Amino acid sequence: MHKIASPSDTFSQHTPMMRQYLQLKRQHPDTLLFYRMGDFYEMFHDDAEKAARLLDITLTTRGQSAGQPIKMAGIPYHALETYLARLVKMGESVVICEQVGDPDGKGPMQRQVSRIITPGTLIDADLLEERKDTLLLSLTQQRQRMGLAWINLASGDFTLTEIAAPHLPATLERIRPAEILLPESLDIALPANWIAQTRRPEWHFAVDAARRLLCAHFQVRSLAAFGAETLELSVAAAGALLQYAQSTQASALPHVQGLRVEEESIYLGLDLATRRNLELTETLRGEASPTLFSLIDRCVTSMGARCLRHNLHHPLRDVRIPAARQEAVAELLAARRVDGLRQRLKRQADIERISGRIALQNARPRDLSALRDSLLGLPELAAQLAFAADGIPSEDGLLTQLAADLFAPQAALDLLIAAIAEEPAALLRDGGVIAPGFDAELDELRAINDNCGAFLMELEGRERERSGIANLKVEFNRVHGFYIEVTHAHVNKIPGDYRRQQTLKNAERYTTPELKAFEDKALSAQERSLAREKALFEGALADLQTHVADLQRIARAIAQLDMLAAFAETAERRDWRRPEFSARPGLLIEGGRHPVVEGEMTDGGETFIANDLNLSETRRLLIITGPNMGGKSTYMRQSALIALLAHIGSFVPARKAVLGPLDRIFTRIGASDDLASGRSTFMVEMTEAAAILHQATPNSLVLMDEIGRGTSTFDGLALAFAICRALLEKNRSFTLFATHYFELTRLTEDYPALANVHLDAIEHGERIVFLHALEEGPASQSYGIQVAALAGMPAAVVRAAKKELRKLEEKAADDALQPDLFSSQPRRVPSAPETEPHPALDYLAALKPDDLTPKEALDALYALKNFLLAPQEAN
Repeated sequence: MHKIASPSDTFSQHTPMMRQYLQLKRQHPDTLLFYRMGDFYEMFHDDAEKAARLLDITLTTRGQSAGQPIKMAGIPYHALETYLARLVKMGESVVICEQVGDPDGKGPMQRQVSRIITPGTLIDADLLEERKDTLLLSLTQQRQRMGLAWINLASGDFTLTEIAAPHLPATLERIRPAEILLPESLDIALPANWIAQTRRPEWHFAVDAARRLLCAHFQVRSLAAFGAETLELSVAAAGALLQYAQSTQASALPHVQGLRVEEESIYLGLDLATRRNLELTETLRGEASPTLFSLIDRCVTSMGARCLRHNLHHPLRDVRIPAARQEAVAELLAARRVDGLRQRLKRQADIERISGRIALQNARPRDLSALRDSLLGLPELAAQLAFAADGIPSEDGLLTQLAADLFAPQAALDLLIAAIAEEPAALLRDGGVIAPGFDAELDELRAINDNCGAFLMELEGRERERSGIANLKVEFNRVHGFYIEVTHAHVNKIPGDYRRQQTLKNAERYTTPELKAFEDKALSAQERSLAREKALFEGALADLQTHVADLQRIARAIAQLDMLAAFAETAERRDWRRPEFSARPGLLIEGGRHPVVEGEMTDGGETFIANDLNLSETRRLLIITGPNMGGKSTYMRQSALIALLAHIGSFVPARKAVLGPLDRIFTRIGASDDLASGRSTFMVEMTEAAAILHQATPNSLVLMDEIGRGTSTFDGLALAFAICRALLEKNRSFTLFATHYFELTRLTEDYPALANVHLDAIEHGERIVFLHALEEGPASQSYGIQVAALAGMPAAVVRAAKKELRKLEEKAADDALQPDLFSSQPRRVPSAPETEPHPALDYLAALKPDDLTPKEALDALYALKNFLLAPQEAN
């Protein structure tokens, strides 16, 4: 493969153009370099091969440099954004190198790097996903602590935190960065879907240098005001992050005006498994729909959609903010202002991202016209919140606070109105961006261009009259400029001051001193006009930079308003109700529904069966039994989603919901092999269950679905029993525990805080009908064979299964040895066998429930299983 030349005799043998390229490539050895040559961006050598492979473009070899063939691949300059978008989605970074100045004839055209595009530092509207934040994250580690910092360059939000190393997967799933910066020496396994990982030198993460850089950026003497002075790991990550972001943007990032320290404890805890199992923003298959986000994203602005997505992954533990949002939603519904508010929100541009591009001097003409129109619409938008009637909105309520933020900085608005054309061109180089009347010099230059047509027509008339040539034409083209065209039949009539420019088959083209003077003036005016517009536009951007903080304030208010309006629209359309928060522990839901499943069923003309949930201090764990496909998993998930929706400030799909204090939601629902880590389905299941037992508290909501099913019956039963007891005795969490181990339903005899409920089904002939309604008490059977028949199992197999089931049931009924591990009554031991009984029987007979730890239960059941299954002679 081609190696980048080092300073040597070989380097001097390259052509001047290749020397220039290689010098630039040395500065960015691991990044694709797009090198502008005329109307194309070219790539050479290794970059050409890589680009050809990734973009499916042609790889060619042309000429030689230093005795080596030059491999090339290129893309048209006008298609740049399309190819950049494809590369960014692949996790690639790109350096854009543009031509600057004019060739002087003494060497190649001068070129310099204009921007660096990486997956985490996108600001261009064409490259960003409208309804999803693009985040750049940096991390470093010391022993079992990790420092994280992340930034949203489009909005300027800069956050840092410190976490325990085992919490990293859940934290990454919550933040979802597009690119991760790591020290070169840090050996850490990251999830496979974080495709863009950038290694940086160790010294970039030096804490002292990072602190100095951050203090200089925020113009403070210490980071204490941000609460970050003692967070050395996070500060080190933040310093590396800021340095990288500044280098990619070639800017000091003036819109990054604050640093926020995030505490994990402020959020309702959702681990990695829970976020995936609840399908908040992505289905288990990795699709964007149907999910909770796709259902409730009724936002009419991209700012609102991003705000909603963020809040779905960051439900708040403190209920004061969610309660204030629910009060605002209730006020909007009571005043019947939802539709009017949403209609006016639709007219708002993405002020958040436009303000970021203004700060980075990267805004386009139509960004500014859209910003102007949005600011002009703020009074009308604020008026939608001034519906004071019956005390609505409350004086200190959220809607009143948001309305107070909806005012434009007058100087910025005046500048936009005066400077930017009503409908500017898409690109500055096309002209027509600055409004008429804003600049006298520009108006004069434009007048020359605008009067060009009239002058040419007047000149053409005069020359026809002077020469007597009736078909004489005065015209213009880009190659030869202005000219007078005369057919060969009339060349003998031309005046003496005509000078031949070009001979054609049927005509001659001429110029005159007057026409040449006008041409010089007109062409010069066009170039000067474009140059003047560019200078005025850049001046306007510089003036607007001072208003970026105000624009960010407006953007945050609009985003929140849009989210609240979406909550209100969803509540009204889907009959969701306002939840209540209580200081009393528990979770009471009447008529609860699964929002996504109900949405899919309603769209299909079906009706969802609502169910109640009652968890309290005296009823902490529900054993849920019932047939497969009976709705157990749906019932469990809907309970968690109702709690989560309440904690983001939304109304909920229930007739009534009262929630006590919650700190975390855990789920152990479904599982699959983790082949990349060499973990079986059962190992994944046990790992998730262990995490719950270690972390769940009395204020946690725990969903356990079919625990223990991935191993043998005795092993699974023993584990389910031990885990259930641990959740009751040690964790004391509010738990929904779905199982097919009917033996567990007898635990109610020993634990008053445990109750049995079931989702029933009935048999009708050879068919089964699922009722999906929750009832008290345990289920009578699992209907597994009937479900298999519904799945299309061959009839012969179903008949054989039923026959075998009858045999097993008869054998179980006749079995004399029925050790009861789950009753408080003394264990019944059968009469002694012919051989000496196993010690496990005596051990089990003497045990009482309070003596039985999870390990002892496992040991006892293993011993008993082996004893029962072993041939008698082996005893």
